[in-house]
Amino acid sequence: MTPEEMIGRTLREGHTTGATAAGAMKAAILAIRGEFPKQVSVLSPQRKEIVIPVESASAEGTVGTATCIKDAGDDLDCTNGTPIVVTVELTDTKGMELKAGKGVGIVTRPGLQVKIGKPAINPGPQIMLRYVFEELIGKDKGCIVTISIPEGEELAKQTLNPAIGIKGGISVLGTTGIVKPMSEDAYKRSLAPQVPVVWADGYRTAVLCPGRIGENAAKIMGIPEGAIIETSNFIGFMMEQCIARGFEKMILVGHMGKLVKVASGSFHTYNRNSDGRMETMAAYAAANGASKEVVREILDCNTTDGAAIIIHREHLDMIYSQMAERAQVRSERYIFGKSRVGVIFAGMDGTIQAVSSHAKDILEEEGWNIH
Repeated sequence: MTPEEMIGRTLREGHTTGATAAGAMKAAILAIRGEFPKQVSVLSPQRKEIVIPVESASAEGTVGTATCIKDAGDDLDCTNGTPIVVTVELTDTKGMELKAGKGVGIVTRPGLQVKIGKPAINPGPQIMLRYVFEELIGKDKGCIVTISIPEGEELAKQTLNPAIGIKGGISVLGTTGIVKPMSEDAYKRSLAPQVPVVWADGYRTAVLCPGRIGENAAKIMGIPEGAIIETSNFIGFMMEQCIARGFEKMILVGHMGKLVKVASGSFHTYNRNSDGRMETMAAYAAANGASKEVVREILDCNTTDGAAIIIHREHLDMIYSQMAERAQVRSERYIFGKSRVGVIFAGMDGTIQAVSSHAKDILEEEGWNIH
């Protein structure tokens, strides 16, 4: 279902990866006991009951395995419909040991909620798994719980896991066990963990990129990949996250189509929220002597790349530097001057169109050179 199809209808909630894994764990333990229910109930971290359908379950001796299918409801979640397989092995050693099976990532960088070397199973899911352990096994016995997501390594390519140092698969996530469809807050929360990771890696300049064009341009410029933070459309939100962490220097690197919006004071750049690109470019062109006819021609463009053809034809390329400077001013005003902010406009091919004054200074301070 597309976002357009979702408009105007009640959206169905789903279950997080963590809730699904907890359901599979419970079904696996019940299978060891000779019980094979079609669904199980598990507790969220807030102790609310969640019912999880069971796809399959089997057992051999003291080892049980069960599969539950991740149901994200109407949320546009890349893991929707993914099988989550949990194997439980009963042991004589007290306590619960968690292991990452195929497709579950391992944490390799500091700054996340899980320690380096541990399976990428967040605290919320760990609580849910612990509830299952306490209900069915108890403190006097033990088990090894291995969570596998067979499609996880491929799915991880659609997530930020590679960027934040989670290798080999996806994370097992969920703070409430319930997926709220099309949640902007959830998307923001998925972006925010990049900030402490970059800080923990020792970088004190955050390089914020709204998309792949900015990321590619930053890498071409020689900026370390570890300093790069994806913002998507939430540029203002991610700047605030950086301020909260302690960053006093930032560089915004991105395609003009995004950063022109920042020059006009928009820090949530989704096109349904803000789109004054042509008006901004036309205004700067007019301020630099463009005729009424040229201004109208720019206003009639559908894309900034289309407008760029006209601007180059009219020898008005100086407006890029002017807009980058304005985006710099707007950005520092947005965060009340708590950080220096530089702005770099990049072309579709990663070439640099404009570098603001503070961006030049920060690049020099960091020893990052534009090649």
